[in-house]
Amino acid sequence: MTQAGDRVKISAKRGAEEGILMPSPDKNTVLLKLDNGYNVGFNKKEVIKMVVIVKAVTAKKTSAKITKNPQLPTLAILHTGGTIASKVDYRTGAVATEFSPEELLSLFPELQTIANIESELIAQMWSDDLRFAHFALIAKAIEQQVKKGVKGIIIGIGTDNLAVASAALSFIVEKSPVPIIFVGAQRSSDRGSSDAGMNLICAAEFAIKTDFAGVAICMHESASDKNCVILPATKTYKLHASRRDAFKPVNDSPLAKIDYKTKEIKYLQKEYPQRADKLLLQPKMEDKVGLIKIHINMFPEQFSFFQGYKGLIIEGTGLGHTPGQAPNKESLIHKKVYPALKKLVDSGCVVVMTTQCLFGGVNMNVYDKGRDLQELGIISGKDMLANTALVKLSWLLGNFPKEQAKKLIGENLRGEINPRLEYEEEFVTKN
Repeated sequence: MTQAGDRVKISAKRGAEEGILMPSPDKNTVLLKLDNGYNVGFNKKEVIKMVVIVKAVTAKKTSAKITKNPQLPTLAILHTGGTIASKVDYRTGAVATEFSPEELLSLFPELQTIANIESELIAQMWSDDLRFAHFALIAKAIEQQVKKGVKGIIIGIGTDNLAVASAALSFIVEKSPVPIIFVGAQRSSDRGSSDAGMNLICAAEFAIKTDFAGVAICMHESASDKNCVILPATKTYKLHASRRDAFKPVNDSPLAKIDYKTKEIKYLQKEYPQRADKLLLQPKMEDKVGLIKIHINMFPEQFSFFQGYKGLIIEGTGLGHTPGQAPNKESLIHKKVYPALKKLVDSGCVVVMTTQCLFGGVNMNVYDKGRDLQELGIISGKDMLANTALVKLSWLLGNFPKEQAKKLIGENLRGEINPRLEYEEEFVTKN
C-alpha cells in the first residue's frame, strides 16, 4: 500500500520516473515530485507498475516536552502557511501533523542552540488568500507573545505576498519592545537548494542579538548560501518568481547582513527602529480600498467600478499618469476617463497615484497630464510601492478621519517614502 511521502518508481506508457509520491487533488492522477523539485502527473490508467523504493515515515506526535534552556532567550515563531511551513517534509519522508516546537526543531535543530522556541499556527493558507482581516489576527498573536515575554517574533508566510504583509504590519505595529521578522522560503524543504532553514536561522540570530525592534524581512542576499539580509518592511519587492534572492529593496538599501557561517551581523543602515517600552498596536484596516493598474486600452467603467470604495491606489504609468486625453479618433473614449475619476473623488474616495516603475517616484508636476490629475483631486504617492500604498491607505482610513488620512498618506511614517531619492548608477540587480 503506497502513501504520500513514499519514494517510488513509476513505469508508464510514456516512460518511467522516480520521485516522491505526492497527495493528488485528482483521484485519477498520480502526482510525483521529481528530484529536481518539479512535479509530474500520470493518469492512473497509463501507469503500468509502481514500485516503492523507500517507505515514508509518519511523524508521530510526541508527548515529550522540550527542556528549555534557562540560559537562552525565547523566540516565538508564528506560522501562516507558505512553503516555509509546508505540512509535509518530503525531504525526510515524514508527514508532519502540526507546527509544534518539537516538529520545528526536528526540521531545524540549530534553532535550539539559539533560543527556546514557542510555535503557533495562525493559519495554513496561500499568501494569495490574505485579506486585510488576517493582519488583525497576526497582530493579536504578536500581542499575546509579547505578553509572554518573548525576545523576538518570527512570522513564516508565503513569499508571494510576504512583502505586502510586512508592510501592513509595519503600520499596525506603531511601537514594539521586540523585533518582528517576516521569513519565507522560495524552495521547498524537500529540495537540496531549500532556503527555508538558512532564512529562519539568520532571522533568529538577528532577533536575539540586536536592539532592532521594528518590522522587517529576512531572506537570502544572493543565490548562494552565504548571507541573509534584513530588508525594510515597506520598501521591499519580490523581483523573481523562484530565485532564492528574489527579494530586493527598492529606492532603499538592506538594514543589515547576517553571515550564515560565522553568524556575524553587520548593520548597513545607521538609523533603524529600536526597542520601545511597550507594544502599541493599531490593527484596524478599512476593507473597501482597492488598487488598479493602468494599461493600454482602458475604459472609464474600470474606474467607475470603485464607486462606493473609501480609497483607491492607482498604479500609473511613468511619473504618475492615466489615459484622459484624446489626441486622435481611436482614443476618443479616453475623454470619459477624467470625468469617471472626478466622480470617484467627489464621492469621497481617497485616490492616490503611484507608479508602475519600481525605481524612482511619482512627480505629477512635470507633464500636463499629472497636473490635470491633481486638479481632479488625486494625491501623489511619491515613491511608495503600490502595494505598500494599498495597505497604508487601508490602515489610515481604518484609524483616522478621512482628511487626516489624506494628509498622512503623503508623509513618511515607516520608511515607505524616501524623501531624498538619489541617482543610482546601477538600479537593476546583477547576478
